[in-house]
Amino acid sequence: MIDHQDATNVDEKGTAFTIRSVFIIDPKKTIRTILSYPASTGRNSAEVLRIVDSLQTGDKHKITTPINWVPGDDVIVHPAVKNEQAKELFPEFRIVKPYLRFTPLPKEKATVA
Repeated sequence: MIDHQDATNVDEKGTAFTIRSVFIIDPKKTIRTILSYPASTGRNSAEVLRIVDSLQTGDKHKITTPINWVPGDDVIVHPAVKNEQAKELFPEFRIVKPYLRFTPLPKEKATVA
């Protein structure tokens, strides 16, 4: 992959630098995330670890994570979980919109596998 978007990312001959990418692949060998960075931007290892935490937590607990989520923050009940099941799984969940239900994870569920 070549970065054609940023004309400043070229060598002395004008050849574009390559984009650096991060792939997160789960144990089933499924690509879960692809992050691509221009040559001028360093990768953010904290963000990569946050994504891994989010994916593992979501896989384990039928949740998704909101913007800027970090472990310990409230999560979103997965849209496929009906309200009746959500009441059993997450007794403290609250409905913001029919499609947006927040809940804290119980302490024993807050640790990532």
